[in-house]
Amino acid sequence: MNMIADVFLGASALGAAFYCFVLARRLTRFNDLQGGVGGAVATLSVQVDDLQQTLASARETANASSESLEALTTRAEDVARRLELLVAAMHDLPETAPSSPPDPVAPRFTRHVGGTRQ
Repeated sequence: MNMIADVFLGASALGAAFYCFVLARRLTRFNDLQGGVGGAVATLSVQVDDLQQTLASARETANASSESLEALTTRAEDVARRLELLVAAMHDLPETAPSSPPDPVAPRFTRHVGGTRQ
């Protein structure tokens, strides 16, 4: 009986060793940096770094644009206030009298083309 148990134990040990050998080969191919998942992970890591740099650059540009837009908005509000004051001040001005027609006695000068006068 002990001999049968030893044979089964030896067979199972050989089966486990063969299974570990197969798993080791698969894991080596899986972690291969050229065509396996290891290469994909390395590529994705590089792309994540590039995206982080791009995002930081975009964030800086957006902050600069926001500050510029805020300054322009403040300036436009100041100009709008001044224009409102000018329009309000124009209501206080007296209405101008209609201009009189030109004086018929005043001399009138005309320019003739070609140097001839009539």
